[in-house]
Amino acid sequence: MASPLSVAIVGYGQIARSHTRIFKQEGHRLAWLIGRRPDRTAAFAEEHGFARHSTTLDDALADPQVDAVILCTPSEQHASQTEHCLRAGKHVLVEIPLAMSFAEGARLAALAQETGRTVMVAHTHRYQGALQRAKAMIDSGRLTLHSIVARYMFLRRENVGASGYVRSWTDNLLWHHGQHATDMALWLLGVEQPGAAEVPEVQGMVALPDQKLGIPLDLTITLRTRRDQLATIAMSYNSHVALYDYVLIGREDTLVVSNGVLRNRDGVLYDPQQDQSEERSSGLLQDREFANAVREHRQSAISPEAVLPALEVLQRVQDQYDRWRPAGILHPIAP
Repeated sequence: MASPLSVAIVGYGQIARSHTRIFKQEGHRLAWLIGRRPDRTAAFAEEHGFARHSTTLDDALADPQVDAVILCTPSEQHASQTEHCLRAGKHVLVEIPLAMSFAEGARLAALAQETGRTVMVAHTHRYQGALQRAKAMIDSGRLTLHSIVARYMFLRRENVGASGYVRSWTDNLLWHHGQHATDMALWLLGVEQPGAAEVPEVQGMVALPDQKLGIPLDLTITLRTRRDQLATIAMSYNSHVALYDYVLIGREDTLVVSNGVLRNRDGVLYDPQQDQSEERSSGLLQDREFANAVREHRQSAISPEAVLPALEVLQRVQDQYDRWRPAGILHPIAP
């Protein structure tokens, strides 16, 4: 039996609850729970059986028994906290995004190599059964992609997360959820290196910041690969209907992935509701890969290097937006 890890989890929101459940289920030791508010930190730690809790990350990093840290914190804290954990000698599983700039992501990739510590970025969608099957069809040559159309849309006009709590921070459509869709498109298209040699053309259209939240709530990214494959990614925090889907247009067939179900012109190819295996749990497969990578002293399947292509595309969109955006102008449609 594989030896358990001693882990510290940072955060107490919905995604922290998911990681806590999985690591506990897998037999790992919940050594520390780190949170922002003392009352909620203590309550979460007691509920789930953490050995200790604190509002200071350094307390967990100073514990020589802690093998790994799982970062479930606001997006803008990911890069600095990942660096802090690596320099303390800890392995890191960090929620998406790894960083909110390409330069930060590249620096962390180099630091992970320098320290010899395992870093995994929680691009959980790569482990979804429908998308795994689509990727296998592409990699085996059964589907030759011409283009991808992706939509990631839901309603988030209030500063409230999925757990229902009012957040102390504001999410970022481009760097958080845009990272999910952009990474998935590039992964399916087989783009493994960042830069114009692989993705020679990127165009981003980003809305003006919302009057209430102060961030753009709508955007579109289009890109062209060196093989002249196109991807169109449409994102929104304004949609009353939640949409998360991919249309994969290939020479041999067209696949549609929607709500975890994979279809083609003949019908359903994979439905997670009909799958009783562990394969249907993308979070479990992801966290298990991280633990195995730590035990085997290797980098994870979704290392910092693996997500650099998406970070580089997002950086180009951010740079285009920064050059275009009129200073001080907010979206004309009032909340």
